[in-house]
Amino acid sequence: MTIGRFITFEGGEGVGKSTQAQMLVEALRLRGLGVVQTREPGGTPGAEAIRSLLLDNSHDWGTRAEALLFAAARSDHVEGLIGPALDRGDWVVCDRFIDSSRAYQAGGGEWSDDAILSLHTLGSHALMPDITFLLQAPIKEVAERLHRRDGDNSDRIGGKPADYHARVAEYFRQMALSDAERFVLIDASGNPEEVHMRVMRAMAPFIGEGG
Repeated sequence: MTIGRFITFEGGEGVGKSTQAQMLVEALRLRGLGVVQTREPGGTPGAEAIRSLLLDNSHDWGTRAEALLFAAARSDHVEGLIGPALDRGDWVVCDRFIDSSRAYQAGGGEWSDDAILSLHTLGSHALMPDITFLLQAPIKEVAERLHRRDGDNSDRIGGKPADYHARVAEYFRQMALSDAERFVLIDASGNPEEVHMRVMRAMAPFIGEGG
C-alpha cells in the first residue's frame, strides 16, 4: 500500500501559501499520486463554520477563545479529512496547520508554545506534518501582494498591527531553526512559477526524482 505524506505550507500573510499549495497538488497528481488539498482553519464543514467565526471582523475573540476555536477546528479537520486520507495512502497538502497556531497564538499572542501543543495533543493526537514549507518574502513585496489581494478589506487576523505580524514572522523563523529536519525554508520572492520550482527541488527526494 502507498504510504501517504502530510505536507503543509506555512508563513505570514501574503507570501503565496495557497498558490504554492495548489501548484504542488497539481504537480503531484501529474505524477499519478492520490492527493487531497485542504486548508486551515477549514477543510470539513464543521471546521469551515469555525473559520467563518474566527475571521469575522464583527467579533474580537479573546485569546483563550481563539486558541480553543482553532484547536476545535483542527480536531474536526484531522478526524474527518486528514487522518482518513493518510490512512488510505493519499498525500495531503494543507495550507496552514499547527505551526500557524503556534506562530500566531504563541508568537503573536499571549499563549505559550507548550499550551498550544497541549491542545493539539488533546484534540488532534499530536499529528505533525512530514514536510513543512515555510515561505518567506521581503516585507515590501508582501505588502504589495496584500494590497492587490485585499485592498482595504483584510480579515480580522490579516488586519492586525504590523508589530503583531512581525512577531509572528520571527516565531515562524525560530520554529524552522529548531526543527530543521521537518521545515524547508523557501524564498517566496519572484513570480509563482519561480517559487514553485524551488518547492519542487526540495520535493525531489520525496518523490523519487534526482536532485
